[in-house]
Amino acid sequence: MSSIAARPHAAHDLDGRLPPDVEVVVPVLDEQATLARSVRALHAHLSASFPFSWRIVIADNGSTDDTLGIAHRLAWELPGVRVLHLDGRGRGRALRAAWSASDARVVCYMDVDLSTDLRALLPLVAPLLSGHSDLAIGTRLARGSRVQRGTKRELISRAYNRLLRATLRARYSDAQCGFKAVRADVARELLPAIRDDGWFFDTEMLLLAERNGLRIHEVPVDWVDDPDSRVNLVDTALGDLRGTARMARTFARGEGVIDFGSAARQPLADDFGRRLVTFGLIGVLSTVVSLALFLLLRGALGSVGANAVAVSATFVANTWANARLTVRAHRPRWARSFAIYVGSLALTSTALVLVDALGGGLAAELVALAITWSAATVGRLALVSRDGVPNAPPFVARTDPRTPR
Repeated sequence: MSSIAARPHAAHDLDGRLPPDVEVVVPVLDEQATLARSVRALHAHLSASFPFSWRIVIADNGSTDDTLGIAHRLAWELPGVRVLHLDGRGRGRALRAAWSASDARVVCYMDVDLSTDLRALLPLVAPLLSGHSDLAIGTRLARGSRVQRGTKRELISRAYNRLLRATLRARYSDAQCGFKAVRADVARELLPAIRDDGWFFDTEMLLLAERNGLRIHEVPVDWVDDPDSRVNLVDTALGDLRGTARMARTFARGEGVIDFGSAARQPLADDFGRRLVTFGLIGVLSTVVSLALFLLLRGALGSVGANAVAVSATFVANTWANARLTVRAHRPRWARSFAIYVGSLALTSTALVLVDALGGGLAAELVALAITWSAATVGRLALVSRDGVPNAPPFVARTDPRTPR
């Protein structure tokens, strides 16, 4: 069950009759000690210095103390404050419910302790309101951030984000900072695909966003750790590890692709120049490695055997690199690529057998390899050209919201 309460006669554009530009959700669970102070501080900041229309939603998810009562009193007293109550617990559940019901252009959330300096809020939402980016996150781990927190939390945070980079190739720097925003039209497409309703909700949202080529904007923040935080680090860490493993399986099966419809970022009409340069760089590196292997193994395996090892050794890496970097696809087209590999291996082997039959030496073999490897390269280039223009790549941009103190 859920309910929404708001002051019935608020002033100006905070009376709920017009959709706001930004809706700030504050998820809370048993926060009676800090809720009023934090919401008043947030309300004062938005009223004094925020240039867009806004709304604050206090999303209570299963509190057993007086949190809900305080939230209702704040909603009655302060214009532009509403309350969403959920019986079930979970930060992800609270955000899913609030964002799904929102009519704002941009939805965001922040932790109730206001650990993040509120001056970062405008840099967080501005790129989304302009249409430049799709999601925005505060980061405590990027250059320009200023953070005050204990050693244990710092180590766990850095280790977790390193794990995401190593296992799932995440490009953003901080998955769990409680300071994020997303365009509402993008959120409506993302939310049904997110399975987690707890602390992993943030990470899953960002992983799906990157998987689908959304642009993620990063804002370095000033952040002070809340010494009264009641987050269970062990349970949260285990849940994050389980969620990471689940997402790895999801992506390995080729799943996690979302049709964003009109909210999708349109690809460029023609980026063949970029693809050609990237393809060329990958090709040069592959050729150097293959040639080195051929020369190293020629004496032991013969020219045909050394060529087989050289061509095979770079096949997987070359195919993967062209898929991810040149075509920017989620996974290689292995069947077509394998056909190119088999054809290249047969062509080069036949050429080397003919050179050996004619009594040619190393120089002749190298000429034969140059010709046949070039033919294989043309085949790969044809595949890249045929794949056409891919979806826009995952993109992480950063701004620095710092102002003189």
